[in-house]
Amino acid sequence: MRWMQCLAIGALSVAIAACSTSPTGRSQLMLMSEAELDQMGAKAFNQYQQELPTVGGAPLRQVQCITNAIVRVLPPEQRQENWEVRVFKDDSANAFALPGGYVGVNTGLLELADDQNQVASVIGHEIAHVMAQHANERASTQSATQIGLSVASVAAAAAGIEGPTHDMTMQALGMGAQFGVQLPFSRSHESEADEIGLDLMARAGFDPRASVQLWRNMSQAGGGGQPPEWMSTHPSHDSRISDLQAGMNRAMATYQQARQSGRTPNCR
Repeated sequence: MRWMQCLAIGALSVAIAACSTSPTGRSQLMLMSEAELDQMGAKAFNQYQQELPTVGGAPLRQVQCITNAIVRVLPPEQRQENWEVRVFKDDSANAFALPGGYVGVNTGLLELADDQNQVASVIGHEIAHVMAQHANERASTQSATQIGLSVASVAAAAAGIEGPTHDMTMQALGMGAQFGVQLPFSRSHESEADEIGLDLMARAGFDPRASVQLWRNMSQAGGGGQPPEWMSTHPSHDSRISDLQAGMNRAMATYQQARQSGRTPNCR
């Protein structure tokens, strides 16, 4: 069993060495390089373009304008010019941003949003995911979880746990990893992206109050039907609205400063 202890200690040492800190001060596990993430982002963006038709004209100009305004207020060390932007013809109210500088927005989101500020709240949220390196953290956590489950499987076999009992044990451990680590981790990413995105849109000169109305629109469009929060990768609409409202005073102060300094985007 000593070799298993060494394996576990080695895996833990790698995890400790790869620890980083998010923009909100939260500890993160990072096992992938920036170049690897950028390559994955480019591949995913190309795949989207192959699978969905794109839209130009006014919708694309609006999304490009909003993206440019938000990118300009990113921290200098994370600012990347010339983000590639596409609007995809798809009825789902979704958007994404990818490592390497890619933004995609579905026409369904543009139809759901009432104005540029609501669109900016979503783009700010998605760029916040990239800024906080959530893709790296998610992939690293899943990798570490798989290593842990593999070690547990070997340990169970070495302890004489075999057959159906072994399978049930591993299934229970797998469910524990999903609901106890991976899903809450995803919820923490979403909540952190909401917090960072609210600040980004405000600093870019977009009204942060629009983020609350956007999620009300989302809730109404979905008929209020969501799985229990503990079974979901996303916080409930009510939780998101409550958290956004809790940070609104600070966001409004940032917004007023941005407007006074001349940041008045007109992305219509």
